[in-house]
Amino acid sequence: MNPALANEPWLIYALIFGAAVLGVEALYWLIYRAGGKQKSINRRLALSKKLANSTEVLDALRRERGFADFKNPVLAELNDLLVQTGLRISKSVLLLWTVTLGILFFALALPFFGLQPISIAITVVLPPVLVLLFLRITRAKRIARFAEQLPDAIDVVVRGLRVGHPFSTAIDLVARELPDPIGTEFGMTADEITFGLGLNAAVNNLYRRVGQGDLLFLVIAVNVQSQTGGNLAEILSRLSTLVRQRSKLRLKIKALTAEGRMSARFLSAAPFILFAVISFLSPTYFTGVSDHPLAMPLLFYCVASLVIGNIVMYKMVNFKF
Repeated sequence: MNPALANEPWLIYALIFGAAVLGVEALYWLIYRAGGKQKSINRRLALSKKLANSTEVLDALRRERGFADFKNPVLAELNDLLVQTGLRISKSVLLLWTVTLGILFFALALPFFGLQPISIAITVVLPPVLVLLFLRITRAKRIARFAEQLPDAIDVVVRGLRVGHPFSTAIDLVARELPDPIGTEFGMTADEITFGLGLNAAVNNLYRRVGQGDLLFLVIAVNVQSQTGGNLAEILSRLSTLVRQRSKLRLKIKALTAEGRMSARFLSAAPFILFAVISFLSPTYFTGVSDHPLAMPLLFYCVASLVIGNIVMYKMVNFKF
């Protein structure tokens, strides 16, 4: 065995932990993601085959998504964030994940820092931050898929309106023809209208469940048309063109800012990679400075600088248009 590894048991633990993480991720990609690609199925249609009527389907979908109203603005925002991820997970399970992560981080921090304030800070702060980051990343991916489908969905609604179908039936056509996420979301809106919810409230619920920016144009167009009248098919036809143009512009911006985003990722990862490589090649390299009184203040300064730099680079490559 390498003498460096024998003298530093934490390196062995770190390598074992990394191998376990990579193994779990490999299983995830092989089993879960492969199965998801083979059956890109509409969740609403799948439930329709199992449950007796549309009311039960709608209730089941709302329970799965955790769609609820809270008077507290912070709780309402967190609930909407969880709903917009599309995850079928309860709030109690999410809390259990956070507590489990807290216990894991405490067990990892205790050998290095002991029972110090930094260990408590890592245990209390990091798990909620990581869970929130995971939810935001999942939400962003789902919204991106929804944005790709939205122009086609509007075209289906326009064709339904032009052949004489009411708006709720035209939305139901989208639910039957397009896969998730847009299929189930439009299907829930069609069911809400069918079961007596007002048109304005139903499309507002649709925007609240999804949170995609371009969808707000559709919500406003439907709300205004329901109050003032007009040719909704013509309005939505022009809206479809607008959404497609915005999607093309968004892809151009993404291509032009790809170098900046890649540079930000590399610069953020470089210090950690360098630290890991040096520690592996020379385990005693940082021993002389780890106990220095300025070590922790400088470490906090480096982390703060890294966070500020990432925020600046994020603002440079992400902007509203």
